[in-house]
Amino acid sequence: MIMNASLKNLHCADCQAINGDTCLIGKIEKQWVDKLQERKHLNTFRKGSLIFHEGNYPVGLYAIFSGKVKIFKTSEVGKEYILRLAKDGEILGYRSILTNEKYEVSAEALEDTQLCFIPTESFSNALRSSTRLSIGVMDLLAEDLKRTEEKLTDMAQKTVKERTAEMVLMLRRFYGLEEDGATINATLSREELANLVGTATETLIRMLSEFKDNKVLDLKGKKITILNLRLLQDLANVYD
Repeated sequence: MIMNASLKNLHCADCQAINGDTCLIGKIEKQWVDKLQERKHLNTFRKGSLIFHEGNYPVGLYAIFSGKVKIFKTSEVGKEYILRLAKDGEILGYRSILTNEKYEVSAEALEDTQLCFIPTESFSNALRSSTRLSIGVMDLLAEDLKRTEEKLTDMAQKTVKERTAEMVLMLRRFYGLEEDGATINATLSREELANLVGTATETLIRMLSEFKDNKVLDLKGKKITILNLRLLQDLANVYD
């Protein structure tokens, strides 16, 4: 973790214009934005750095200023399961603050990532007094529950092939495309892709090879190019 002095004085109100309308902190009452601003620190986590680890107690809230993060759990045998990906404007670690319990998940930077850190006490004080923040947190909890239910349903009802196709579509939405309009702007390892799907790395590699043979995708190193979006959507049983 590296302190970023150049962003130290960036006000949350200004960050709203950078991150669009996604950051919860930017939506609350001005007096509470100002109070949180006084206690906020901006840090840079290099790619691969652990932001927090399951089993540790939370010390504060993290809001992503720039970059991308994976949230995951690790099994007793060391197998990693990626639960979701997070990007600009999203907040991390708030559920453990609400329950005053240890983190149930870990978070790791997928690329060099800048995070705003707000100490637990400051966030808790704002949560008790800010109506907008309370409502926003309830909305986040509802969204998290919905996401978890959908993931459990997919694991129970969809085949590995369907989940692999859906994962590629999710990466397309999350990372966007390169200038060619077809290549996903991400470089995730095959193991990370398998952890997103919830399958073995070998199975994921076979699925991607099958998609390549059927001219659904093209694979060059860690880059994935979508050749036939409609067929990919058919394979995933989802439609944009």
